[in-house]
Amino acid sequence: MQFVTFNPLRTIGIPNTLYIKPELMFKNKEDILRADWVLFPEYWQVNSLVYGLKKAIFPSVSSYHLGHDKIEMTRALQTICPEHVPYTEIMAATPGNIQTILERLPFPFIAKEVRNSMGRGVFLIENERDFRDYAAKHDILYVQEKLDIDRDIRITLVGQKVVGAYWRLAHEGNYLNNVAQGGTISFEPVPREIIDLVEAVAQALEIDHAGFDVAVENGWPYFLEFNVLFGNVGLQKLGIPIEKLIYDYLVNQTPRSTPPYSPIRPFRYTKTS
Repeated sequence: MQFVTFNPLRTIGIPNTLYIKPELMFKNKEDILRADWVLFPEYWQVNSLVYGLKKAIFPSVSSYHLGHDKIEMTRALQTICPEHVPYTEIMAATPGNIQTILERLPFPFIAKEVRNSMGRGVFLIENERDFRDYAAKHDILYVQEKLDIDRDIRITLVGQKVVGAYWRLAHEGNYLNNVAQGGTISFEPVPREIIDLVEAVAQALEIDHAGFDVAVENGWPYFLEFNVLFGNVGLQKLGIPIEKLIYDYLVNQTPRSTPPYSPIRPFRYTKTS
């Protein structure tokens, strides 16, 4: 089986893999067409690879399209498991909508940037001034209730199965649990029921590679978000070889059947009298 990768750091150790710089995609089209799988393209490449060149990509199209944008992600989760999504408002940043959110959400609550990860672009809103400052800098208001938690769970999925799960504990005085924001890792067992929930959601949404962040409040799990590209510190500490797991998954998959690549033959239009 032959692979092309656009992200060599995430595919170290996967055999028969050709690295192509993303910006050279069109110059290396023949190499891409010969590959069985295209690995870790950048988001801007996805539609060209899947709809133009008819290539099977990993992570899946759904993983990219839903994981790229918190709005799309949240609405998909609200569609299939609304009880496991924190109360969320998504609105344009108009004066009327700002007032509506102030009336609906008690302080403190969480505001987020639509496209960010690793705890960046997350704001603790403790009063009206905080919120108006946030609203002045963002066209879209993405706000959620603040759960009463001091930790969450990172659950990593490859293919159809969870391959690693651990707790992330917030640094004292911090409301973020992300390791990149000073959080620490605990390998206390993660309840099997929560792992089963993540696998069910991933299967329903056709996600095959993601790091899910799940919080638990009063025994009730809530999806905070998931990321297609995520840190591997916890997996490394667990001794989990994620590249091997990706390879084992892909060699046992049949790429989704699509029509063959069919370029349009160029022609010059000649006006007839």
